[in-house]
Amino acid sequence: MAYTVLARRYRSQSFDEVVGQEAIARTLTNAIAQNRVAHAYLFVGTRGVGKTTMARLFARALAGGSPEVDQLIMAGQDTDVIEIDAASNRDVESARDLIANCGYRPLRGKKKVYIIDEVHMLTRESFNTLLKTLEEPPEHVVFILCTTEAHKVLPTIQSRCQRFDFRNLGAAEIAGHLKAVCKEEKVKADDALLHALGRLGNGSMRDALSILDRLIAAREGSAGLTLELLESVLGLPKRERLGAMVDALASSDAKSALEISDSLLSGGVTGEQLTQSLVEHLRDLLILRTCGDETNLVELTPESRASMVEQARKFDPASLVHMIALCESAARMASMSGTPRAVLDAMLVRLAMTEAVADVAALLSGRGGGAAPGAAAPAPRSAPPKKR
Repeated sequence: MAYTVLARRYRSQSFDEVVGQEAIARTLTNAIAQNRVAHAYLFVGTRGVGKTTMARLFARALAGGSPEVDQLIMAGQDTDVIEIDAASNRDVESARDLIANCGYRPLRGKKKVYIIDEVHMLTRESFNTLLKTLEEPPEHVVFILCTTEAHKVLPTIQSRCQRFDFRNLGAAEIAGHLKAVCKEEKVKADDALLHALGRLGNGSMRDALSILDRLIAAREGSAGLTLELLESVLGLPKRERLGAMVDALASSDAKSALEISDSLLSGGVTGEQLTQSLVEHLRDLLILRTCGDETNLVELTPESRASMVEQARKFDPASLVHMIALCESAARMASMSGTPRAVLDAMLVRLAMTEAVADVAALLSGRGGGAAPGAAAPAPRSAPPKKR
């Protein structure tokens, strides 16, 4: 039997199971209960946040009835719930075929539901063809348009839809769901790993589940999933080595920072991955330094938070802002450079100089509180000679 990926097997089967989009699920449930179902909806959000799943659940509530039909709807195979990928059906002829089929009543239920995924891929001509039908569709038809790029959907189309914006999922929400999935799969996974997966998902549950799939396939036998396995599979810099690099930067030790960078690059980490991981690390330090040790703006395990708080105290916020800007600038330069390694090395040396430059600037502005440590005190000025 063919293997089904985790993202499909653990797709939510009811409004109550949808992770992170409770407000939207509640609104749609109330609309059905109060018989206030609109004729067109626009679901907006990044990939993997539940737009298609929510569309199918809504369609099942409108057009389903029997267990067999409900199962077909959730699998995207029902004749009364038509799913269309606008990326491969974007021409005006496809739009005209859709409109022509709208006139036929549903075979079983009360409603015929059209789910158009990636609707922003439709051509302008296709949008204009749909316009009139979206404004006054047959009473038995409901349109659900899904998109990751709402700004590409014509305003005239958007004005005829009820819009729902799906938010990105938090790392803690994703980690909690992954923990439940691992329990169902009888796979042991460290909490630190699940939290790292939550962050790597970048708000997308599907992306996080896809990485989890890779880790389960990569493990040895029935071994548990660890952070070290994640770093090995994705080629990420080891957390301890990245922390040591930042400590070196805090101490203005460019030599150690360059040596750690070289060891990471020799181990298979790319310059792009190293820079991105460094930016994320510095961002966490900046938030901790600015908002306090217990801020919820940084999602960390208790153990990681303690070490990050200690490291954050080695920097001031202005230096961290400057360091992040340097990394972003270097990343752009490296992508266009024929010698990206040189750009990376120069970036690390400049980062190591940041604190020293900040100290000099403070001294020059009179905010340094006296001479730098170890510097000789300035000689007192002698009084001018008296004139005879």
